[in-house]
Amino acid sequence: MSELKPRKVIAVQEHLRDQVANALRAALIAGDLQPGVIYSAPTLAAEYGVSATPVREAMLDLAREGLVEAVRNKGFRVTELSERDLDEFTEIRALIEIPTVGRVVRSASRDQLEALRPVAEEIVTAARAGDLIGYLEADRRFHLGLLALAGNSRLVETVADLRKRSRLYGLTELAEAGALVASAEEHTALLDLMLSGDVAATEEHMRHHLAHVRTLWAARQREQAAGNRSRARKLGVR
Repeated sequence: MSELKPRKVIAVQEHLRDQVANALRAALIAGDLQPGVIYSAPTLAAEYGVSATPVREAMLDLAREGLVEAVRNKGFRVTELSERDLDEFTEIRALIEIPTVGRVVRSASRDQLEALRPVAEEIVTAARAGDLIGYLEADRRFHLGLLALAGNSRLVETVADLRKRSRLYGLTELAEAGALVASAEEHTALLDLMLSGDVAATEEHMRHHLAHVRTLWAARQREQAAGNRSRARKLGVR
């Protein structure tokens, strides 16, 4: 009998690939990896203390999600999303998630909804601590867990993909400034509305919630753009 166990080796490699992919997604959202910039696998591998192979594999995963694009003989470029792109992704999520939470209000048990409260509270804790990655991970688990109560796994997969594609760069400053706390607290408020059985109020709250962080991010981007223009004028740059 052969002593080789290739399946375990593959499993370890895939696990590392997933870890690297998650770290790269976090870096994208935090703004550590900039849109339009080309990054090489060896350079990123050195930063993360791994070999270039899992980085290349992870980058290919991110390319399939539309987060980066391969640049021949150079590496990967972080793709740029326009305001229109983000608005369209948010609109699609609203079309799916708003009526779905209404359905869940009608069908889910009190115990099923209450089971999500610790995750909702985890979101608030992370936001207050300025822990952006913890905030986003708990937020992902809450929303996908809530949608899963509708019993449609394809719907959950679709929203999970939309969440990846509609990432918002540079949220770190918002998290550190405590600007995400209000949005975080909307999760517990949403649960309370759902438990009350008020479908219309639940759907309206979800509509507001989906737009909240998007609006905060857009305002921050406008502030940064205005600041850049002001500095350029002071330097005499047209």
